[in-house]
Amino acid sequence: MNLRLLGQIAAIFAPLSLVTIGGGQAIIAEIQRQVVEVHAWLTHAQFAADFAISRMAPGPGSLLVTLIGWQVAGFWGAVVATAALLLPTGFLIYGVTHIWGRYQGAPWQVALERGLRPIAAGMMLAAGWVLLKTLNGGMPAKLIAVASLCVLLKTRISPLLLLLVGALVLFGASLAGNALPHWLQVQLG
Repeated sequence: MNLRLLGQIAAIFAPLSLVTIGGGQAIIAEIQRQVVEVHAWLTHAQFAADFAISRMAPGPGSLLVTLIGWQVAGFWGAVVATAALLLPTGFLIYGVTHIWGRYQGAPWQVALERGLRPIAAGMMLAAGWVLLKTLNGGMPAKLIAVASLCVLLKTRISPLLLLLVGALVLFGASLAGNALPHWLQVQLG
């Protein structure tokens, strides 16, 4: 057990825990930057795979940090990463809940909620941008992702159906190979 490495994991995820305004999606871009670019613990492809697994698996989205912790430092890395992400926010929410209920509708509370909305939206857009940039498959995969987002925003279609359709379209594009223009060819790797 490498205590220095476990300390680094905690030092990354504990502060991020406190800025998960709008949910865990808001910190995906910073997690990716820290884990891939700053510490080089994972490659872009490994991070994208961990993200996909964490979204497809049942349970909370925080499973991403558990997977990262596991890959970086084994069992104790998974425990430390998960605890570092969940405990600071848990304690903060516990304290804020008592204060928030007392001052329901206060001008400062309304202003704070309005001010945090665009921050949360911007952080989630940054996370989406980072994931789109690391998407494997070239332009076809990126077009499928953007089209899927548009369909999800406009309809109530099942995301599982979109995953299936997207996979079939990408598979078809890969079979077409050189018959497609260069910019529409599937690029793996």
